[in-house]
Amino acid sequence: MYLDMNLTVRGLLQLALCLSGCAGPAVRLPPAQEVAVPGLEQPVEVLRDRWGIPHVYARTTRDLFRAQGYVVAQDRLWQMEMWRRTGEGTLAEVLGPSAIRRDRFARLMKYRGDMDAEWASYAPDAKEIISAFVEGVNAAIAARRDTLPVEFKVMGFAPEPWTPEVCLTRMAGYIMTRNAASEVARAQLVREIGAQASGEVWPPDPPVAIEVPRGLDLAGIDEAILADARAAGAAIDLRRDEGSNNWTVSGALTKSGKPILANDPHRTIAIPSLRYLTHLVGPGWNVIGAGEPALPGVAAGHNDRVAFGFTIVGIDQQDLYVEELNPADPLEYRHRGAWRKMQVVREEIRVKGRAPERVELHFTVHGPVLHEDRPRGRAYSLRWVGTEPGTAGYLACLSLNRARSWDEFLKALDRWKVPSENLVYADVDGNIGWMAAGLTPVRKGWSGLLPVPGQGDYEWQGWLPMSELPRLFNPPKGYVATANHNILPAGYPHAIGHEWASDWRFRRIDEVLRSRKGFTVEDFQALQHDEVSLPARRLTPFLGSDFAAWDGKLHRDSKEAALFEVWLRKLTPKVWGKRLPPAALRALGTRTPVELTIAWLDAAPEEERGRLVREALAEARAEIRAKLGPDDSRWSWGALHQASFLHPLGKNEDLRKRFDRGSVPRGGDGNTVNNTSSTSGDLRQTHGASFRMIADVSDWDRSVATSVPGQSGDPASPHYDDLLPLWAEGRYFPLVFSRAAVERETRERLLLKPAR
Repeated sequence: MYLDMNLTVRGLLQLALCLSGCAGPAVRLPPAQEVAVPGLEQPVEVLRDRWGIPHVYARTTRDLFRAQGYVVAQDRLWQMEMWRRTGEGTLAEVLGPSAIRRDRFARLMKYRGDMDAEWASYAPDAKEIISAFVEGVNAAIAARRDTLPVEFKVMGFAPEPWTPEVCLTRMAGYIMTRNAASEVARAQLVREIGAQASGEVWPPDPPVAIEVPRGLDLAGIDEAILADARAAGAAIDLRRDEGSNNWTVSGALTKSGKPILANDPHRTIAIPSLRYLTHLVGPGWNVIGAGEPALPGVAAGHNDRVAFGFTIVGIDQQDLYVEELNPADPLEYRHRGAWRKMQVVREEIRVKGRAPERVELHFTVHGPVLHEDRPRGRAYSLRWVGTEPGTAGYLACLSLNRARSWDEFLKALDRWKVPSENLVYADVDGNIGWMAAGLTPVRKGWSGLLPVPGQGDYEWQGWLPMSELPRLFNPPKGYVATANHNILPAGYPHAIGHEWASDWRFRRIDEVLRSRKGFTVEDFQALQHDEVSLPARRLTPFLGSDFAAWDGKLHRDSKEAALFEVWLRKLTPKVWGKRLPPAALRALGTRTPVELTIAWLDAAPEEERGRLVREALAEARAEIRAKLGPDDSRWSWGALHQASFLHPLGKNEDLRKRFDRGSVPRGGDGNTVNNTSSTSGDLRQTHGASFRMIADVSDWDRSVATSVPGQSGDPASPHYDDLLPLWAEGRYFPLVFSRAAVERETRERLLLKPAR
């Protein structure tokens, strides 16, 4: 009974106030729908506000998380089931043979270590919390056996009961720590143009010489190595440049005199949404914010004392090892001068419509074997942090959610291993702070930028202590901001990574934050949607008089923004095509930073530069004319650049009508604070801020949020897409927190009762 008895006087008083609703004028709540839930010890009240956010009030911690699992499964059961199958490697059961490769890869990524250490890593009571959450999910599954969401009927299967280990799968963590792909690409680039030139066109940051590891033959290092990884992430973009923003500002710079914290993590734009918002109130708990539906707790949000938000930080948490295979026995590999046997795990993958697939999973001392090239006598294994205990993504939030001071925040971040994050902080006492957190391998004498031979000369030398990662507390300038850029302080002694996002978004945020004082929540709403392009400011002088009056804002209604964006896409391959052979261009892919294109334009002979600029501009005009017609007064960036909400099951017209919610015009691009990046090649926004939060420490009820398209995954629910119009127009809804404010906005009331 550890969870239920771990009550403080403060926690009991807080819970009593939250449950009493005595603050403020009386509000008539809607009649409660009563549902019996197996396993509950006492009744739990759930108040859903007008935006579909459940505010969960429980008297025990176990009941709080049983209720969280129950209510999120009410809204997102199909999405959660597909997440479970993706993580556990059982998609082929419902998708058929096309999913075998991704199932195999998911099983390679499975954590196979010490389970006691695994549970203890996230929080002392993590196992009890996660078990309770799973009990709630299973109760929702049982309650809906005869009324399953329509997606299950379309696909012809039913959800299976969860186990607590579902929340510990590593696939999400693999995607967020991904570095192996850039090692392969860099190896190909070095093979084509040499180490020095590759460092010039894809420069490491901080600068370091590109050196081919001793004994590494670059021949044969190609995309085949990660073919299964790409298959595993077929519905998920595996790039690490999606981008996020956060900042925290002290009361010295705000109108209220108290801190304001803003966060907009950027991930895939999808339907149903990646994020789910919830409010959890119980003994020692009063936290609101967003997380991933299949996990307990809140990843970004605030409790009654502390606000917190995150962006990815570029800690290098993966390395690809090239193992030498024994010609006499391909299940042996050389390590430290001796042949060692691979560990072999045999598993059976059930496959829809055919017999099960039997697979062998191979592991070396470095980790799972991703690919074997037996003609060359090689295997490629992955050393990554996911084999360590405590590296299921975001679960350390179970400690973070209960931090009540800067010291407790830092102690919670000692547990934060995956994904590596810039976590910003603000509290009711007026403090602000930031820390980079994540499990950080120590490499001595090598950079981690290229694959390395597996014989034993390139091993990790333990972990950098969390206390040695960068941090700030109450900085003199009064704010901290991060945007996936290089956050390493000058003279920082540790090489934690060399690959970061361009700093354009950070520079624009910094420009605004240092420009004045008196910031409000409304100011930060505008900043989160800021579409000033710093690259456009630098590049438009090359474009002539047509752009002389343009302010560099990538507004959705702007003709100049449309022409600029298409022109830059035409210009970039022209510039780089003059510098690199085709094979090197293919290896570099979309990693051509606009900074280097600008540098080339600055230095190029005027005649050559002018010719390429004119050619690209003519081609851009022709492309837009073909898409939008000859009347350029009708051209706009938003007509080309749109976010589409297309459900994975929209495979025919009837299903598309039921599930899809069409497209909305967008401004911005991947270099603006309103990050609307496109990786699809057709200008569509594919990534960005599906969730935004601005936390006002002076009055938590003044905090606001956005999310898209809605809290529910059920197309019959009013909360399936009700947040889409707000998001499309850059508008927010109140993130109500006090019991009185929650009651004023309550539209549905659910009473979960113990099943007798």
